[in-house]
Amino acid sequence: MSRPRPERAARPRRLRRLSPLLVAGLTALLAGCGSTTPTGSPSPSATALRPTPAPSAAPTPAGSQDAVSIYRTIEDQVIAIRQLKPKNPVEPTLIDRAGIQKVTTDDFTKSNPPDVVAANERILKAFGLLPADSSLKDLYLKLLGAAVAGLYSPDTKKLYVVSTTGRIGPVERATFSHEFTHALQDQNFDIGSLQLDEVGQGDRSFSRLSLIEGDATLAMSFWMIQNLSAAELQELVAASSSDESSTIVATMPPILRESLLFPYTTGLAFVQSLQNSGGWAAVDAAFKNPPSSTEQILHPEKYTAGEGPVAADLPTDLATRLGAGWKVAYQDAFGEFQLAVWLRGSPAASPASANAAAAGWGGDRVALVEGPNGAWGVALRTIWDTDADAAAFEAAATPLISTMGGPGALLPGAGGRERWVVIGSDAASLQLLGSALGLAG
Repeated sequence: MSRPRPERAARPRRLRRLSPLLVAGLTALLAGCGSTTPTGSPSPSATALRPTPAPSAAPTPAGSQDAVSIYRTIEDQVIAIRQLKPKNPVEPTLIDRAGIQKVTTDDFTKSNPPDVVAANERILKAFGLLPADSSLKDLYLKLLGAAVAGLYSPDTKKLYVVSTTGRIGPVERATFSHEFTHALQDQNFDIGSLQLDEVGQGDRSFSRLSLIEGDATLAMSFWMIQNLSAAELQELVAASSSDESSTIVATMPPILRESLLFPYTTGLAFVQSLQNSGGWAAVDAAFKNPPSSTEQILHPEKYTAGEGPVAADLPTDLATRLGAGWKVAYQDAFGEFQLAVWLRGSPAASPASANAAAAGWGGDRVALVEGPNGAWGVALRTIWDTDADAAAFEAAATPLISTMGGPGALLPGAGGRERWVVIGSDAASLQLLGSALGLAG
């Protein structure tokens, strides 16, 4: 995820799903993109780039001036494709796998207070989305360390390209085209203004990340089609199939693996729909009127129609209702994407039926509550577009109740378009939370 400006230290922040990455090997999957190449006059080129050695940098490719020329050429090509004018130069840093692991670990530690990580881990485990004996932080850092091929930071304005061979080959060049697009986005639209880290707005943040990454991935795919030979594309395919990172990504829990890919794949489809209908001007306009939910990314027609999420508020006095020693530790929104991942984990559902059951999503709110002696509970309130959509969700979710990380129940609440999922650390906590919410069951 593109790193936004820091929130005030006193405010907890949502666990980042991703840094601004180009997933290793993803470039090979995009080489066959069937979009029409954008037209328009090339913009003026930016200042020539000079690769800067990093503490753990790979050997500089033969001849620093050659590297400058390579980056300058790619820069000009991306500017012509994306039709955004640069305002400041960006110096790329070539870095090896150990170096990028340190960068991502430092960024994770700085951006995610331990209590926020712990809350996210508890919620994911409650829904059975993470193994009970796993560490979310350890899995996340392992995933990032394996999958990062490049990174642009809006905070520091630094751009990193991973090179494990000491050369600037097709993978490194494609990576730079993607990350340089992020620099153009930041200089023209101010990525920090998209509020990617606003407390309690995880689904909205993820949808805006998908706009950012989908845009850069589309620009990168156009760049590859125009500038890589058949042999170089084959090299990309070979690198993706043999790279150790692909194995690591494949072994991750689906919620982490799919969260890694979604901004680049579904985000690409979303941005491509905008670009196909209105050119790059339509994509630029989306940065000024960004999406508000993953529902809009999954269904671009809902973004075009302005169909935003409906409110699914939880009681403001929930802690008081629960009694002495209880607190609301964390609140957020799951969104259609994350609910679909959860439903796809049901042995009774096919991926298509799970996606269909999540597609009627209207809005939701999830809360983690914590009580005395390690007791906890998780409550998810969902609102659906129609009564039939709510019933479809209930049917798809019911088989999963017995697989969660604690006693759970799926309850109708007010019925109609509303459904609740409630989980407790034990039966007593489940009963207490259900009663505090006024739910029968």
